[in-house]
Amino acid sequence: MPLLTLIEDDEGIRRSLRGALEGLGYAVRSASNALEALQIMTAEAGDVVVLDLGLPDLDGVELLKMLRGISSVPIIVATARDDESEIVRSLDLGADDYVVKPFSAAQLDARIRALLRRAAPGERTAPITIGKLVIDPAARQATLEGRRLGLTRKEFDLLHHLASRRGAVVTRRELLSEVWRQPLGGDDRSVDVHLSWLRRKLGETAAQPRYLRVLRGVGAQLVDPDAEAK
Repeated sequence: MPLLTLIEDDEGIRRSLRGALEGLGYAVRSASNALEALQIMTAEAGDVVVLDLGLPDLDGVELLKMLRGISSVPIIVATARDDESEIVRSLDLGADDYVVKPFSAAQLDARIRALLRRAAPGERTAPITIGKLVIDPAARQATLEGRRLGLTRKEFDLLHHLASRRGAVVTRRELLSEVWRQPLGGDDRSVDVHLSWLRRKLGETAAQPRYLRVLRGVGAQLVDPDAEAK
């Protein structure tokens, strides 16, 4: 039974949502403020967090940063804030999904199940080796020639997605959908920025790419430069 942490300050919404999720087969613990949530999460991370941003003691975005500092558990931001910049900010800070109120328990259930599938052990957690680049999803680490790359959460997610499609050109639309969890037609500036940061950490430049090839206006691909040289 997956363990959910519901962080919601509105008592009515909290009670209703908790009851609905428990009826769908989840074990649910809840918190009405950031301090209570941190205490719960520190004791046991659980499997998924559902986080409202409008908390009484601390802005939910700040709590999101703190949670990312202590756990890699999937986080769904569930809030009334529908501003696009707020959505992008939350996803860049480590949220795995973003849903705007009002939403149904069925919709939230579908999003939770999708996150649990991606987090499930199996082939997706096996290390991926491309040349001298090794991506380890289980440890959420990447090394190049034995040197650990200091990647942010979103940079690692981007690299892992490209690695899982090695050699293929992954479109910006797919990256927005699969890595940023943004709807089609969303702002793709974050894709460009993170590709640039990732390229820098790989020790490459736009003029002399090796592993990371960026096709302007199209997408990106991850290749083995040594294999291409043969």
